[in-house]
Amino acid sequence: MRYELDFENTFNKTYCFWLSLFVRNKLTTLSNTQVNDKEKFASILQVLIRGNKSIDELKDLVKQARNIGLTGINTYFNPLMKLYEFLQTFGPASMKEIDEEVLIDFLASYTSGLSDASKKNHRIALLNFFSYIDKQNENPDGSSYQFKIELKNWAGLGGKSGTKLPAHMNKNEIDKFLKAIDEYKFSADTVYRNRVILKMIIYTGIRVSEMLNLRLRDLYKEDDVYVLQVRGKGNKPRIAMIKTKIIENDLQNWLNQRVCDEDYVVCNKKGNRLTQAYVSRIVENILTLAGIRKEKNGAHMLRHSFATLLYQKHHDLILVQEALGHADINTSRIYTHFDKERLKATTNLMD
Repeated sequence: MRYELDFENTFNKTYCFWLSLFVRNKLTTLSNTQVNDKEKFASILQVLIRGNKSIDELKDLVKQARNIGLTGINTYFNPLMKLYEFLQTFGPASMKEIDEEVLIDFLASYTSGLSDASKKNHRIALLNFFSYIDKQNENPDGSSYQFKIELKNWAGLGGKSGTKLPAHMNKNEIDKFLKAIDEYKFSADTVYRNRVILKMIIYTGIRVSEMLNLRLRDLYKEDDVYVLQVRGKGNKPRIAMIKTKIIENDLQNWLNQRVCDEDYVVCNKKGNRLTQAYVSRIVENILTLAGIRKEKNGAHMLRHSFATLLYQKHHDLILVQEALGHADINTSRIYTHFDKERLKATTNLMD
């Protein structure tokens, strides 16, 4: 049986649901030769089949399984519990907000100081978990969301193919995308809001969650730019900027019609916080209008496009790290792989 990727009211419940399914899968596929209480083992599986109610209950079930001899479950469960704790620092609204960049940030933060063997175990747990979700999720139209997590060259733990490069748009495609934002036929009550969202993300590189959590008090004009006081992962503050002329018309029109229950800059028609899934859908619509197709068409691809172009123009890795709010500069280093102009120097090697 397959399930929708995001089906609960909150991200925490959704993550817990998938973790519960994954734990059940591992309990039935790991070697059970050391299990010393078959009745207890069966009861644990029955509870998992009925569905767990909380992350704490799931932790207790795993502890019970470990105590009756299934010690191998910890290799998978403990790293995924750490990931759950890490994700609480920025409160994602959808599983789709998790990608290789998020996982590399997690690994850099939570495995520093661990042995290579422990790091490999964390990597294996992540790969297994998201590969399982790739196979088990299904949209109403029969398609499925694919995370395609590889982590092939993280922290020196290399694979044969090296690091997977994130999907991004080149400069010409970005120009087409920006043109399509203004041409797309949004409804009258969403047109200005949606343009604000898309332009702020593509012009500043902020995460979708950071855009959706932006408050009115965090946005102000200074000379010829708007300053965004962003709260990133771990509640770490940073500054992003966008030129006033790019956003002024759409922003002021949106603020004039905006009715939100809280002081979010943007909200849905009910006055509540928008979701990552909604933003990803409008990004896909704009990409379709512009005739642009990428391996991943979600909203996070806009951030990758910003970072790639930023590095290509300035060749400043520290600037990329600061602009994107990466805790580890090695996370930013992925964008150096797109510097084709620098690589052209290799074509003159034999001249």
